[in-house]
Amino acid sequence: MPNAFHGKTFDLKVDNVALRVSAILRDGPLAPIVFLHGFGSTKEDYADIVRHDAFAGHPFLAYDAPGCGQTECADLGCISIPFLVQTALAMLKQVEFDRFHLVGHSMGGLTALMLAQAQPGRILSFVDIEGNIAPEDCFLSRQIVDFPASTAEEFLTAFIDRTYAASAYGSALYAASLRHKVRAGAVAGIFRSMVALSDHGALMEKFLALPCPTMFMYGAQNGSLSYLQTLAARGVVLAEIPDCGHFPMYSNPTAMWREIARLQEAASA
Repeated sequence: MPNAFHGKTFDLKVDNVALRVSAILRDGPLAPIVFLHGFGSTKEDYADIVRHDAFAGHPFLAYDAPGCGQTECADLGCISIPFLVQTALAMLKQVEFDRFHLVGHSMGGLTALMLAQAQPGRILSFVDIEGNIAPEDCFLSRQIVDFPASTAEEFLTAFIDRTYAASAYGSALYAASLRHKVRAGAVAGIFRSMVALSDHGALMEKFLALPCPTMFMYGAQNGSLSYLQTLAARGVVLAEIPDCGHFPMYSNPTAMWREIARLQEAASA
């Protein structure tokens, strides 16, 4: 199939932890695109890039984060946002992407922000799909504090039940596959680091200081986020996705891909 992706497994060590990272990727002559998925999601969130002509010729990389999907991690307890940033750097070295467009959703958006802040000269553009940039963004991750449980399995089961019953677009679809897409032992470390960074990591300042073109994408159900006008006033492109909550790749993927292409085309002009 023209422009189809292929799968590949990468054996890595990150902070002396063995990983076997499951990825999908494609070669091409144009600027690469790197995708980082959200908590409880997988690389397949972005597989449909090959169905959209706007991205023809662009190589891309998407992979399952440690603790998620088909990626294997020898120590689930070590996983945190800083660990995920180091994993991203190791994967970039493997595929030899120097400068690239960056797209991250939720947990992946926060990981992408920390990656972009650490190596700003490598980022051609950054689409942040409801990645954490303020304390109010911890509506999922702060549940690790608000709903304590005696075991990791108990927490994940209750988290799935709460998410399934949520009123936001895509919630039941997302919750239905959570147990198959995330390991219970990875949840606490990820969520606690997301909360700590959101509360104390000066994420808004980091985001606004990035030198590359930036977009903040959000579902229309989350149009009440308090900082949207601040972002717009500072030159961030806002992309509101209609008929959507936190998961545009499930609720309105056509609009999501259109907006990603819009920023990347503008950055390349």
